[in-house]
Amino acid sequence: MTDEPKFPPENNLPAGYVPPKVWTWDAESGGAFAKINRPIAGATHDKELPVGRHPIQLYSLGTPNGVKVTVLLEELLAEGHDGAEYDAWYIDIGEGEQFGSGFVGANPNSKIPAMVDHAPAGGGGPLRVFESGSILFYLAEKFGAFLPTDPRGRAETMSWLMWQMGSAPFLGGGFGHFYAYAPMKIEYAINRYSMEVKRQMDVLDRHLADNEFMAGADYTIADMAIWPWYGRLAAKGAYNDAGDFLSVEEYTNVQRWSKQIAGRPAAQRGSMVNRSFGDPTKQLRERHDASDFETKTQDKLDAEAN
Repeated sequence: MTDEPKFPPENNLPAGYVPPKVWTWDAESGGAFAKINRPIAGATHDKELPVGRHPIQLYSLGTPNGVKVTVLLEELLAEGHDGAEYDAWYIDIGEGEQFGSGFVGANPNSKIPAMVDHAPAGGGGPLRVFESGSILFYLAEKFGAFLPTDPRGRAETMSWLMWQMGSAPFLGGGFGHFYAYAPMKIEYAINRYSMEVKRQMDVLDRHLADNEFMAGADYTIADMAIWPWYGRLAAKGAYNDAGDFLSVEEYTNVQRWSKQIAGRPAAQRGSMVNRSFGDPTKQLRERHDASDFETKTQDKLDAEAN
């Protein structure tokens, strides 16, 4: 009697695939984003980052992780925090701009968003901040806004912020990748990540049944972190027809919360910044002044060019 292999190669995808003893990088593997990923860090070319006239310089893209930060900045400005004025520079990751020496200096992980504060508290030279959750926390502390000061509210806010940072990779890099971007449809992978994303939506839905916002009655950076990812999914704006596939309408409390945030003018403005896809009237590739929302959206730039 022979022992059957635990993973018969003919059942693998592609059929017959057996992992090598030592992995080597194939630049063509990885699906839609293969050309922007590589197994090493560091700069590929010299390119300094532009610097505008405001103390806060943001280098980003209108993906969910970028939207978190621009929503907070717009909310801070709406509350009257003039020091939150900012320049938002568009980083084209498809062209490898995240691997320029200046960007790597701002974020050694070469991922958007990255921020440089040229007027940090306590003075001194420019201060870099990277990772979207870290940027949210930094700005909330600097301006004393959208982060409760009482121990219970602060702990709840930070717990949900960290929940998002740990959970969203299953939504984006897991479900989104295998459902929409991978070069082949893999039933096991899609089932695995669909189950996890629906579990996460249920976590949110149960919590929001008893809470107006993630930390309770107050709108905080936790909401701003979670909404661009899970609110977008709830609105059926993520990964092609994923909203229908995952039956997102059944999460009624998430739907209520998502629409409530989507109705905030600052959230609407923040969602436009560094955006380069979708409705041209809602694309503001770079933001250097509040008036840019009225004069420099992509539809207006296209009209000027013609």
